[in-house]
Formats: sequence, structure tokens, C-alpha cells
Amino acid sequence: MSNANSGGSKFYNDVLSTFDKAAAFTSFEPGLLHQIKICNSTYKFYFPIEVDGKIQVFEGIRVQHSHHKTPTKGGIRYSEFVDEDEVKALATLMTFKCAVVDVPFGGAKGGIKVNPAQMNVRQMERITRRYTTELIKKSMIGAAIDVPAPDYGSGPREMAWIADTYATFRYDDLNALGCVTGKPLGQGGIQGRTEATGQGVYYGIREAMSWPEDMKKLGLSTGIEGKRVIVQGLGNVGFYSAKFISQGGGIVVAIAEREGGIYNENGLDIEAVFKHRKETGSILNFPGAKNVENTMQTLELDCDVLVPAALENQITAENAPRIKAKVIAEGANGPVTKEAEEILTQRGVMIIPDLYLNAGGVTVSYFEWLKNLSHVRFGRMEKRFQEMTNLQMLSSIEKITGKYLDARERSLLTRGADEIDLVRSGLEETMIFAYNEIREIRNRTSGISDLRTAAFVSGINKLGVSYQSLGIFP
Repeated sequence: MSNANSGGSKFYNDVLSTFDKAAAFTSFEPGLLHQIKICNSTYKFYFPIEVDGKIQVFEGIRVQHSHHKTPTKGGIRYSEFVDEDEVKALATLMTFKCAVVDVPFGGAKGGIKVNPAQMNVRQMERITRRYTTELIKKSMIGAAIDVPAPDYGSGPREMAWIADTYATFRYDDLNALGCVTGKPLGQGGIQGRTEATGQGVYYGIREAMSWPEDMKKLGLSTGIEGKRVIVQGLGNVGFYSAKFISQGGGIVVAIAEREGGIYNENGLDIEAVFKHRKETGSILNFPGAKNVENTMQTLELDCDVLVPAALENQITAENAPRIKAKVIAEGANGPVTKEAEEILTQRGVMIIPDLYLNAGGVTVSYFEWLKNLSHVRFGRMEKRFQEMTNLQMLSSIEKITGKYLDARERSLLTRGADEIDLVRSGLEETMIFAYNEIREIRNRTSGISDLRTAAFVSGINKLGVSYQSLGIFP
């Protein structure tokens, strides 16, 4: 996979170019469109940490793209390839991602230029806590200000360190846990957050492939069942995308990672592949699968659906002509370049865009934030009441009909919704509703033939209305 740093500027320019294309289909004045487009604030800083007895200086960055709604929201990327343009592109996408799925946050993104693989746990903790301290100094973190989340190279452990650091400085903030999402369950996290982005990818693909007229144009039947799928990346997003696709009846025939790819026309056992990589350090030589020389060759294998779920700029003008997939589902941010998209679109390939498809993470982060502000887990107030109501209803039906269910059937029919049930239900509803909004814009707007432009139009319209409601713009 290509380094993020190699295409940071191109990635950002592609995002801005798509914005300009979509803005032409809206009726807002140029000044308002400029405000919606630009990043409102960029904070870049350096801090020293002792590493193996020597002082090492690390670069940190936090970009807040839009303050049309607060707090701003976006992950923190831990990578030696982090650069300013990449973070600005991701922050910009986050604004539109939140708008498209009706999550009331402005977009933000952060990064620390570090290779986690070269640091031990203690060093990573010190780097994370110092980064958090720098944000606190500038009032760039807090439940009502800016709420980070995990991203490439970070996870629940780092989010727990951020929450603890913030609470240490802001011990009088009742909502301190809401300063960050993606935390461990025992420290204010929410069930379903770990798999949220991948599960959202699955829901999005399933909904997009449920429309007969759209699938007919691609020469495919409706539904994901039986479709051959290739997934790039076996990190959090790729693993859970592949897992839920397999559970939904899709056949994951190939997986690509840094070291290369593996292929089996009859499908791969995702859990087994993940375990194999954990044990051996590589997906290669997985029993029953053929090795593919490199990642890019894997993407070019025959399939119905390709899910790039790694880094940006993976499908370019160079390899786009060799891509055989009929549907490309962007699990990662910006995996398809502008030039590649033009080539693929001309060939009739459907691209399900990142700012919609991988919004599952921020959607469930929103649920976690709400949980932290309300100080009560979802389901606690109503679960038992639902169960009692369902039980009374079922008992009445049994008395009337004279037919009685066994204990297992009664349990299934009367159980109340727990936190994980409500989270998954909310995520599924969000992804279905948002896709239908985007599809409707594409279908009814003359000149728009792709889902990405339609998604940007959806986001721009919602942001424009928000700014106008503030009384800043007419």
C-alpha cells in the first residue's frame, strides 16, 4: 500500500475538487460556499518525549474544519506519514460525513507523527498524554468543544489515556468522559463501537445493492448474497467489513494486506485468516488459499465488489483500467483518486463513497457521546418494561388461542432491547436513511450521475442551512 504522506496534497485537492463540483448544483452564494469549504483552524505543534534515554521531538496536529455545529469531531491518526494536507482532507471529509448521516458535529481530525511499532506501551502513553495536554492548553478538546476518536494506529487504549488526562486537568467537568469516544467499555465506552465502521460498511453495501434498477445496469442481481468480494486491509474496518459481508452471504474470495494478498475462489474464513495473521505476522501462506504477489495485484482480481479499507490513493489512473469489480465500496477515506474515479465511472462502475459508507464509526461515536452526557447506558430505563409488556401481550395471545410456546421461544419474543441492540438498530437506520437521501439527490438532479457528488450536495445543503440559521449569512 502506498504511504499516506505521498499523496496528502493530492488527497486534499481531490476533496476540494469534488466539493467544487458538487457546489455547482447548490444555490448558495459564493461567500457561504467558501466558508463551508475551508478549514476553520489548524493547530500544529511539537513536543519533546524521552525515548530510550534520549529526547525525541514529536509533531502533533489538530484541524477543526467546521464550527457550524459544536463540538467538532474526528479521529487521531498515529503514523510516521501524517502530514498537514492529509489531516485537512480528513477533517473536511468528516464535516460532510457527519452532515450526510445527520450527526450534529462539525468535522475535525488529528495526527501524531510517530510509528507505534517502534514504541513500547509506556512511550506511547507518554506521547498520547502529552498530545492531549497540548490540546487542553489551547482549549481544543472537551465534550462541548472537540471530541477525538480512534483512527489509523490508535484504539481504545489511547482513547482511555486521553480521557484520563483530560479528567485530571478538568476534574470539575461533569461530562469529562465525553471529551473522547472509542473508549473501553469500562471507561465510558459503548457496545458496538469497535465494529461500528465495518458494520456500517456492510449495511451501506447491502442497501446500495438492494435496488433492482441500479443492479440491472451493472449486470448483477440484487443483494449481497452470493457476490464475490475482495477486501483490502485486515485492520479494524477491513476485518469487520469482511466478517459482516460473509455473515450476510457474500463470498470474500480475496484479502489484500501490506505483505501481499491471498485468494480462494470458494471464499475465505475471515476469523481464521485473522488468527493466522496474528500468529504468523502475515496473511500469506494461509491454508487452502493462493498467495498473490502484492496488494495491487489482489485488487485487480475478478470480483463483483471491491472494498478498499486501508489507506487513501490506492486506486489510481494507473491501475483503474485493470479493476474488474462492478461495485467499489470505499471502506477507507479517499482510496479512489479523482482520475481513477473518472475512468471507473465511464466504465459504469458504481462507487459507494467514503463520506457515506464509512460513517458508521462516527455514528456510533455520537451514540457514545450521548451516553456520556446522559450518564446512563442505553436500555437501562426501558428494557425490563419492554420485556414485561411483551410478556403480557404474549400471555394474552396464548390464552386466546390455546397454543403455548416453549421457554426458548418465549424468551426470544419477549426480550427487551439491550444497549448493543439499540446501537445496531440505530446504525442500520442511519445507513439506510442516508443512502436513500443520497440516491434520491442523484436520481432527481440533472447532471449528477454518481453517488459521491450527490453525497457532497447533501452535505453542502445541510451545512448551508445551518450557517443561515445562525444569522451569519442571508
